[in-house]
Amino acid sequence: MITRQLGMRLLAFAALVALIGLAFWSQSAAFASGGNLRSLMRHMSVQGLAALGLTFVIVVRHFDLSFPGVASMGAMTLGWLIAAGMPLPVAIGGGLAVGLAFGLVNGFAIARLGLPDIVTTIATGGLAIGFSYFYSNGTSISQNFFMSGILDLNDRKILGLDMPFAILMGTALMGAILLHASRLGAGFYATGENPVSARFSGVPTRLLIVLAFALSGMMACLAITLLVASSGAANVTAGNQLLMPAFAAVYLGAALFGRPSIGATLAGTLLMSMMLNGFTLLAIPYYYSDAIVSTVLITAIAIFDPRVSALLRGAVRRKGASA
Repeated sequence: MITRQLGMRLLAFAALVALIGLAFWSQSAAFASGGNLRSLMRHMSVQGLAALGLTFVIVVRHFDLSFPGVASMGAMTLGWLIAAGMPLPVAIGGGLAVGLAFGLVNGFAIARLGLPDIVTTIATGGLAIGFSYFYSNGTSISQNFFMSGILDLNDRKILGLDMPFAILMGTALMGAILLHASRLGAGFYATGENPVSARFSGVPTRLLIVLAFALSGMMACLAITLLVASSGAANVTAGNQLLMPAFAAVYLGAALFGRPSIGATLAGTLLMSMMLNGFTLLAIPYYYSDAIVSTVLITAIAIFDPRVSALLRGAVRRKGASA
């Protein structure tokens, strides 16, 4: 039964991909060109990494609104370290450490102190944005970028794949092992589904919530590292474009496949990236594309909400009984 349901969901996903692809291809043949598909995968890599980190927070039934601000601070930290002449691994590690630190703060405040997640993460995200201005008074940083090797993260290939997409796939594989093939992963889901029962069963729920936020912050900074590598500069607005697509990808994937997971998030990210790429290719104004992304997010949240799901299932059962 489960295999049949998964097959139906995969068919529905494939149909959506085909429908979206055909719609944009009918308007512009360039949509299916090799260059545009590579561009789509690069865009998917940035959004996908942020969405993968957010997936862990959603699995434990919390929200993280800080990661765009944290990503911006990670970008500025990375740029400042590169401008200071630090080796590239040190600079990247410094940026990731910023995300990890803010994630740990979020997790501790929410899991240990009992603070509300939305208010807490809005506050820490604003704090991160404020700190990011200290590096260069808000101006972009690009000094030493061409000599540091960071641009290679965007230009090199691994096993025939562009480096950003290879990083996304490698990270997704590690995330899938953690979330779907380990006791920790089962603990994440148990924490989200019934934290009281999970705690009495010996699951370290508080620790897992802290870990989920730490992963979200660090993955956001990894995503922004790829964005900095593609743009050749770090700026304080770098993380602004992560929030809506990441949430939409996670919830859209969860709506399609029944629950949040690494595979579902990748599927949602692909659909969102296809739409955003198509809008850009057709020169559709950003406010229209933002409105569509917002609509997709609201629809996905409504479908994923258990109350709405139960209502829809009840309606289907009543219709079947009456027939």
